[in-house]
Amino acid sequence: MKIIAVIPARYAATRFPGKLMQKLGDKTVIRTTYENVVETGLFNEVFVATDSRVIFDEITKAGGNAVMTGEHETGSDRIAEAVQQIDCDIVVNVQGDEPFLKTEPLKQLIAVFHDDTENQVSLASLKIRLTKKEEIENANNVKVITDKDNFALYFSRSVIPYARENFETTEYYKHIGVYAFRKSALRQFARLPMKPLEIAEKIECLRYLEYGMKIKMVETEFIGVGIDVPEDLQEARRLLGL
Repeated sequence: MKIIAVIPARYAATRFPGKLMQKLGDKTVIRTTYENVVETGLFNEVFVATDSRVIFDEITKAGGNAVMTGEHETGSDRIAEAVQQIDCDIVVNVQGDEPFLKTEPLKQLIAVFHDDTENQVSLASLKIRLTKKEEIENANNVKVITDKDNFALYFSRSVIPYARENFETTEYYKHIGVYAFRKSALRQFARLPMKPLEIAEKIECLRYLEYGMKIKMVETEFIGVGIDVPEDLQEARRLLGL
C-alpha cells in the first residue's frame, strides 16, 4: 500500500491572510509543517499543493516537493487535483497550519486502513477531547459527534451535543483537520457538488456525510496549535520559546 502525504496550502486565508509564510523562528509555518511531516518517515512521498507561487517557491527552493493547482474552495478539492497523476493508495492530508503534528496520530490514521479489511472506510480523521467551556463554544473549533463505533455522525461549529441538563458531564470533541483518504474516495469527493450542510457550516467533511460516505474518527491526545488567527501564531512562538 503506497501512502503519501499532501499539505494543501492556500495563501489568502480568510481569517489570517499569508499565515503560512509567517515565521516560526528562522523558518516559515509552511516549511516547518512540511519538514515535520517528512521527518516522521511514514510516507513514500510528501507534497505541498498550492495555488500560490510564493508558497511553491518556498518549498521547492528548500528542496521539497510542491504541486501547483487551480483555486479551490476546500483543501480536499485541492488535494484531489494534485494527486491525479500520482500513484498512491492512501492520501494523508496534513493541514499547512498544523506545524506541530506528531508521528503517533499519523500512525493511528494509517492503521485504520490496514485494519479495514472490508474497505468500509472512505476516510479517517482525528478528534481530541475538549474540556474548557470557552473552547467548546468557540466557533473556530469544529466539533464532532460519533456513533458507538467511532464513525462520524455530524460536524459543527456550534456546540454539539447540546447539554440540556448537565454541561459538566457531557463529552465534547474537537475535530483536528488531518485526514487520511482512500484515493478513490478523494477523487469521488472532488466530483460531487457541495450540498446545504457544507455550504452552511463551511466544513468540507460534511460533503462526505451528505453523500453517505463513512468517516472513521480516531481519538488522540495530540496537543499543539493550529494557526487560524494571529493570536495562534503568538502561542506557537511561545511554545517554541521564541
